[in-house]
Amino acid sequence: MNHKWLLVLFAGFFEVGWVAGLKHSSSFIEWMLTFIAITVSFGLLIYCSKQLPATTVYASFVGLGTAGTVILEMTLLDEPFSWVKILLIIILLAGIIGLKVVTAEKDAVTS
Repeated sequence: MNHKWLLVLFAGFFEVGWVAGLKHSSSFIEWMLTFIAITVSFGLLIYCSKQLPATTVYASFVGLGTAGTVILEMTLLDEPFSWVKILLIIILLAGIIGLKVVTAEKDAVTS
């Protein structure tokens, strides 16, 4: 696996952080951490999109962020647990993995 796909995964984790931060931040420090998470998340997304197929990277980024946010809210933030949500997250992740498998990667640009 190309290490840039790991960076996409990492960007997805930061996306979960800033989404939670937008909803739950109440102090200056929390807002600064949210801003840092936004910056890192989108910085990684832009960097990876230059080396990998942008459409697949963006779909993966958004899907991982969505799945992570739902799981975070159900486990830590008192969102009601639902097996239907878990099933839909599994379907979403299967779609992301499927996109990754069928998408040909660009050759690294040398300058």
